[in-house]
Amino acid sequence: MSIFKGKTLLITGGTGSFGNAVLNRFLQTDIAQIRVFSRDEKKQDDMRHAFQSRYPEHYNKIKFYIGDVRDLSSLRNCMNGVDFVFHAAALKQVPSCEFFPLEAVKTNVLGTDNVLTAAIDAGVKRVICLSTDKAAYPVNAMGTSKAMMEKVVVAKSRTVSADQTVICCTRYGNVLCSRGSVVPLFIDQIKNGKPMTVTEPKMTRFIMTLEEAVDLVLFAFEHGENGDIFVQKAPASTVGDLAVAVRNLFKADVPIKKIGIRHGEKMSEALLTSEECMSAIDMGNFYRVPCDRRDLNYDKFFVEGDTQRDPLEIFDSDNTALLSVEQIMEKLLTLPYIREEIADWEAKK
Repeated sequence: MSIFKGKTLLITGGTGSFGNAVLNRFLQTDIAQIRVFSRDEKKQDDMRHAFQSRYPEHYNKIKFYIGDVRDLSSLRNCMNGVDFVFHAAALKQVPSCEFFPLEAVKTNVLGTDNVLTAAIDAGVKRVICLSTDKAAYPVNAMGTSKAMMEKVVVAKSRTVSADQTVICCTRYGNVLCSRGSVVPLFIDQIKNGKPMTVTEPKMTRFIMTLEEAVDLVLFAFEHGENGDIFVQKAPASTVGDLAVAVRNLFKADVPIKKIGIRHGEKMSEALLTSEECMSAIDMGNFYRVPCDRRDLNYDKFFVEGDTQRDPLEIFDSDNTALLSVEQIMEKLLTLPYIREEIADWEAKK
């Protein structure tokens, strides 16, 4: 018996890479229903046909809902009878959020508040909100909006009891081969005989697979308390080594071209800030950052304090395990997408 037996799960932004991974993981289990909520009817139609073909015996568990997290009423329409919510809807592209920061606020901040309001009102038991390493020490509009999203999550968690709705957050780095990520771009450039474009080869980024992203959300789901933030102890790589690893796998003879840092990019990313490390709890493959439960009565903290802290000072892509080119290649080869693209490439050579 799974923890989802007979339950209804709602995924906001469910037509994205994460939603597809969740469906692939759970559709054949004893879950009762998975609701896919998004605003793009074309992506929903594509997804509908894909899963109808892939899982004909289980397809009827999927229900599609058109709506937008910016619209509270559309969320209320799909929230009745929902037990759990995975909130993945977001504006995620750093450059586009730099040019349209208020749009990032509307979706990532206000949209999250709408999701939580609708979930609490409908009596949803658990909500897991997906965040990003760019929310730690944010320097761009996307990261800033996600940092504010996390503040909304923590603040909202203080307004409900655990026996009503548990609200948690997960924060993770780059997901390999997810929609809009760099590896599919590298592959397209190789197949078209074009140079592989790298913003800055020495830039470091956390990397994880979609399956690991789902594992992180499930760990938060099972172990989270109201207001918690969870991160995985993910490894990292330089962007240059990632490009070399992809080129090696495809045995391609194309140059790697440095094009310079894009709007709002950092040389490294952090999953835990130094301040969060003060209260972070080591849970094996994951860190848990509990919600700060202090109230607005600050006076007592002039005479009382907490001197204990985790020895970890900061957890970023410069001080985590840095993968070699060979290790990156091994990780990439675990992905069906990569294996299929390599087979297609070799068949056409």
